[in-house]
Amino acid sequence: MTETEYKIYIDDVIRRVESARLKVNAHHIVKIVAISKYSTSDEIKNLYNIGQRAFGENKVQDLKTKSSELEELPLEWHFVGNLQKNKINNLLDLNPTLFHSLDSLELAKEIQKKCEAKNTTLDALLQINSAYEDTKHGVSPEDAKEIYNTIKKECPAINLKGVMCIGAKSEDKELVRKSFEITHNIYKELEDATICSMGMSSDFELAIECGSNMVRLGSIMFNFQLS
Repeated sequence: MTETEYKIYIDDVIRRVESARLKVNAHHIVKIVAISKYSTSDEIKNLYNIGQRAFGENKVQDLKTKSSELEELPLEWHFVGNLQKNKINNLLDLNPTLFHSLDSLELAKEIQKKCEAKNTTLDALLQINSAYEDTKHGVSPEDAKEIYNTIKKECPAINLKGVMCIGAKSEDKELVRKSFEITHNIYKELEDATICSMGMSSDFELAIECGSNMVRLGSIMFNFQLS
C-alpha cells in the first residue's frame, strides 16, 4: 500500500468517527488514540506522517522503548494497560499524557505515594467494569462515583480527567450499548470530568453514539500498512 492509499484508508476511518459523532451533535468532539501495542516504531511513524499524534501502549517497557525511539516526534503517549504496582515508578518516569486504566482505589493510593516521593502528578481515568465481566479490570458501576470522588479527595497527585470502559464482549449489540450507556451515565454525574474513553476498533461507532469522546483504535489503524 502506498502512502496515498494508506491516507485514503485512514481518512475513511476518520469519516466513520465523524459520522458517529454527528449523530450525537455537531459540537461533540472525539479524539482518536491509536493503540500501537502490536506495531513497530516505523508503523507508528507512518501514521504520524499522515496526521495521527496520540498513541497508546499497554506495557510500560514497550512505552519506554517506542517513546525513546520516536522522541524526535511530537507524539502524545497514553498508557492503556493494567498497571502492576512494581511498575508505577517506571510509568511515572515516562510521564504519559494520560493513564487510562486506573482500576481500583488501592492502586490509586499506591500511585499517590509514588507521586509524592517523586514530587510529580499523573493524569488518569477511572476504569469501570460496566460489562460486569470477570475478565475485565475496573471498579463496579455501583461503586464508581464514590471511588472517583474518594480518589479526587485523598489522592491529590492524581488528576482524574474522567472515566474509561471496555465494551461488553458480545455479539449482542444491545448488551454492548448498555455497557457504554452505564459508563456514560456515571461520567455525566462526575464533577469536572471531561473525558469519557469508550470504544475500540470493533465498536467505536456505537461507543461514540453513546457519548464517548475518546476512542482507542488499534487494529483498524494499523492493519493496512505501507509495503
